[in-house]
Amino acid sequence: MKKIADRCLVGFAWLSAGMVTLAAVMLVGFLLRRGLASIDGSLFFGETHWLDAVSGRAPVFEGIWPALMGTLYLVLVSSFVSIPVGIASGVYLAEYASKRVRASLGCAVDLLAGTPSIVMGLFGFALILLLRRTLFPQAGTSLALAALCIALLVLPYVIRTTQTALQAIPVHLRILGPVCGLSGLQAIVHILLPVASRGILSGVILAMGRAAEDTAVILLTGVVAQAGMPRGLWERFEALPFRIYYLAAEHQTRRQLDQGFATSLVLLLLTSTLFLTAFMLQRRFEKRWKKW
Repeated sequence: MKKIADRCLVGFAWLSAGMVTLAAVMLVGFLLRRGLASIDGSLFFGETHWLDAVSGRAPVFEGIWPALMGTLYLVLVSSFVSIPVGIASGVYLAEYASKRVRASLGCAVDLLAGTPSIVMGLFGFALILLLRRTLFPQAGTSLALAALCIALLVLPYVIRTTQTALQAIPVHLRILGPVCGLSGLQAIVHILLPVASRGILSGVILAMGRAAEDTAVILLTGVVAQAGMPRGLWERFEALPFRIYYLAAEHQTRRQLDQGFATSLVLLLLTSTLFLTAFMLQRRFEKRWKKW
């Protein structure tokens, strides 16, 4: 009876994996069929020459180049905020916090992880209203505000994966630092974090992917259509998720709708590139650890 149950469980696991793989293949195939033909120079730069668009000498009105750069800036700025804070918080929860503090802060992290993105967008919008009435009358929605809200949204992924990866380290590796005469901080930096790098980077990958694809937050915190290239952290910007939403909701012709599918492919390619970069960094860290 136990063998039958095990076989059923294994069969269900394979079936689930196959269904997920099939769904992903069908989705990518549909996007390729509808959008691949629309990926050309005009999709990115419109009627502007690509060299003038890339150098910023001429604006791009009909292409997605400003949205692509806005998304990239958004991911970089939000990651710059969330990743160091998330890793430091995960280290504290795993290595320094007492059981009571760990339970309290863990509950707060779980609540933050369950916060809908639209609520986070409303938080950013309310923050701007508060700043206008108190300290900064000229405050407005911007790339910095959107990146801050996105950073808060993805912060729990980094915290939890860092905490889990550190807590999963075997005891014989934990005692390696004290045996070598390292302090607690030195053991964390030189032994525990490199060993846990695979789990930590998985959280970083999830955070970067969520930062690139979220739409609800940026709708209320700074994204607008035809904003052009990001001119600074305190200016409004364009982003690929909003561009896709705009083309799907406001398209006038089939060509514009196909451009929305093509933009989805570009967003998928961007996130895949970010994932691949994180994976390569992960492999590099693992090789350095093995050499050490």
